[in-house]
Amino acid sequence: MRRASSQKIGILGGTFNPIHLGHLLIAQDAMEQARLDRVIFIPAAKPAHKSAAGLAPARHRLRMVKLAIRGNDRFTVDDIEIRRGGKSYAVDTVTELKRRNPEARFYFIIGSDSLRELHLWKNIARLAKICTFVVLPRPGCKCKPPRLRQSIRLRLVRGRFCDIASRDIRSRIACGQSARYLVPNAVLNYIERKKLYL
Repeated sequence: MRRASSQKIGILGGTFNPIHLGHLLIAQDAMEQARLDRVIFIPAAKPAHKSAAGLAPARHRLRMVKLAIRGNDRFTVDDIEIRRGGKSYAVDTVTELKRRNPEARFYFIIGSDSLRELHLWKNIARLAKICTFVVLPRPGCKCKPPRLRQSIRLRLVRGRFCDIASRDIRSRIACGQSARYLVPNAVLNYIERKKLYL
């Protein structure tokens, strides 16, 4: 593995409400195909582009990520956005990570559905200068780069289609159905123990 200062570091952000197997597959596919040294999972304090309704407290979402990635030394979690509080914007997070490790190359992992919304992201011009976007396919969504004034670095990679959504998991739990095989067992046990999403 490269020395820490020159590493290729993937960033996978989201509410992780809850984290599920699809998130882990995305991270693994991006890491292998973009040849990343590691992937940092970054739970948002509050989502910037979606409703916060039904959002589990940050401490629970952070704990579930830790449980989900336990045992994989190339997956880590950073609570930078939770500590910052408020709405979470990618540009602020990547700027801070770059300040901490200026020699590292950062790769922001997104699904092809998010590609169409990049023009709505806060200070996308600044973000495009400090990271490359690793784009994985999403079911029913073609990878079509947006029309932006500035150029962005894109790395399109093959990924396993995994049509799992956190909202569907929350809905199943609220209806008394099982989330088994959708989330890691440790996460499922935590959700049941803490009575989340009921």
